Amino acid sequence: MAAGLNRRRMLGWLGASAALPALAACGEAEARAYPVRFTDADWRKRLTPRQYAILRGRGTELAGSSALLHEKRKGTFVCAADGNPLFLSQTKYDSGTGWPSFWNVIPGAVGTATDWGIGLPRTEVHCARCGGHLGHVFDDGPRPTGKRYCMNGDAMLFRPA
Repeated sequence: MAAGLNRRRMLGWLGASAALPALAACGEAEARAYPVRFTDADWRKRLTPRQYAILRGRGTELAGSSALLHEKRKGTFVCAADGNPLFLSQTKYDSGTGWPSFWNVIPGAVGTATDWGIGLPRTEVHCARCGGHLGHVFDDGPRPTGKRYCMNGDAMLFRPA
């Protein structure tokens, strides 16, 4: 009997957690006003379906699927939605996670918010100009910052130097 009750509780918790991504979409980043704004219809016209799903829908690309993961040229990684410069190529490194990773950001280029989408708090990174979701930042990166900006490659474009 106790096992059935535990299963019911677990199923109830899992059902409730399915709503968390929708609740997280109403988070801190969406509540702010950004200098670059468009209607949802205009964002859909400006972005590819994958870019829209990530930048506006707060999605995540599959690990290893981005061409930017292997980008090694000198240049700047910019927001795919508005062209805002985000990361310099010299701060990119191979984190082994399957997503483009950086140990530092261009000052003022991004904002952060608490993301509860998986039921645990993470620090979301979004474009400071349009609010587009870029990825997350973690405290397990290399020196000198100790940060790992784990970004969705489809949320960015690369501009060679």
